[in-house]
Amino acid sequence: MTDKELVNLALDARKNSYSPYSKYSVGAAVLCGDESIFTGCNIENASYPCGICAERTAMSKAISEGKKSFSKIAIAGSSDQICTPCGLCRQFMYEFAPDLTVLCSDDKGNFTEKKLNDFLPDGFGPESL
Repeated sequence: MTDKELVNLALDARKNSYSPYSKYSVGAAVLCGDESIFTGCNIENASYPCGICAERTAMSKAISEGKKSFSKIAIAGSSDQICTPCGLCRQFMYEFAPDLTVLCSDDKGNFTEKKLNDFLPDGFGPESL
């Protein structure tokens, strides 16, 4: 799976977004350690805190299917700006994959690559307890 293919899966996952309030659709595709892939989209709610981001949707789907090892995630937003993970998603991803590679894309598939540690230096994880 190339990085571009993973980004394209994230772009495709955006189509299922439920974002009537922000009008900002996000898709994600996570590559698991065993090379399986799970996708997700953002799902908003009238009670804003009840919504869930695309990254957590994709990873939660994978975790609920028994996956606990992740190597890469692609995130694609619906604007010409590169979409980066929110703080909550950064913390959620850190729990399972502090060394995760994060591909951040705009709505055209242009993307950057960073490590999760770049987004969340000195993160709080299981080893912190």
